Amino acid sequence: MSTAGKVIKCKAAVCLEVKKPLSIVEIEVAPPKAHEVRIKILATGICRSDDHVISGSFHSPLPCILGHEAAGVVESVGEGVTSVKPGDKVIPLFVPQCGECSTCLNPKANLCTKNQLMDCNGMMRDGTSRFTYKGKPLYNFANTSTFTEYTVVTEDAVAKIDAAAPPEKVCLIGCGFSTGYGAALKTAQVEPGSTCAVFGLGGVGLSVVMGCKAAGASRIIGVDINKDKFAKAKELGVTDCVNPKDFDKPIHDVITEMTKGGVDYSFEVIGRTDTMTAALAACQMNYGTSVIVGMAPSLSEIKFHPMLLFTGRTWKGSIFGGWKSKEAVPKLVSDFMTKKITLDPLITHTLPFDKINEGFELLRSGKSIRTVLLF
Repeated sequence: MSTAGKVIKCKAAVCLEVKKPLSIVEIEVAPPKAHEVRIKILATGICRSDDHVISGSFHSPLPCILGHEAAGVVESVGEGVTSVKPGDKVIPLFVPQCGECSTCLNPKANLCTKNQLMDCNGMMRDGTSRFTYKGKPLYNFANTSTFTEYTVVTEDAVAKIDAAAPPEKVCLIGCGFSTGYGAALKTAQVEPGSTCAVFGLGGVGLSVVMGCKAAGASRIIGVDINKDKFAKAKELGVTDCVNPKDFDKPIHDVITEMTKGGVDYSFEVIGRTDTMTAALAACQMNYGTSVIVGMAPSLSEIKFHPMLLFTGRTWKGSIFGGWKSKEAVPKLVSDFMTKKITLDPLITHTLPFDKINEGFELLRSGKSIRTVLLF
């Protein structure tokens, strides 16, 4: 493209300070360096993890460009890039897959050691940024930074997908859908006939529900304090909806009684430490497995009685659904294109990019499952 090798001026939504709306401003995006890819973003979803940074509950250096759930087209590539070329439709990956580290080489693992989730320094791997605003560097977020018309990612953090895939749909495979669906199928490995409980019925929680249903679960209990989410949850496979506010006893006791001993699998998809321990306690005490999917605030700590684990329960974490990102994302997109999976029920709002702050308000008020922004 004619912009290859040049600085691009474009529009971006920048988080300048916590607890403030994002500012839509003109930024400069530098060309990709060696083993980097510059992407023109076509559509991006609004995820709760982005809002955690805005609220201040999850630390990330500011000012930064958030966003990590998107689809776009490769604008240009740096020296040495071989897996994608200009014009390819792609999905940025907040969990990279270098293919060389101990995690990537282990078939049981997917959190590549080159991820930036554990050490959010907001810079590319060479310690510099590709974004500038008013002559000063902007930090990036989770390898991706998709709340901008153009972004730069490392080659191992981008997956080439079907050219015919609609970006306004498959962008959800960049985070929300894959994270929840894989938590059930890959991390928990839910079996046919099993019982499940899903704590939190937002976009990721409903994707967990879809995964449990696809695995053949016989009973799926959905837990949420927003009863407006129950109708959609039942459409997607939830058999019982439970609102903790309707009971004067702990929700894990309610679920234990409902299932005569606890569920086979539970999933915490909220990011609260109290619901993480409740989800664990809701499992069958000897063979139940509980999976933490929601991201908790940076300074959170969990306190629980050791007997919850001593009796035999299994507690697991799941990031990006356990998928090896660069391998799995193209396959998940193919499954969408062949109608093996559906994404439409998860998308409740589609807005132009400049209405991004309205999208976050829809998320916070519980009125949306997923809002997709179009450029």
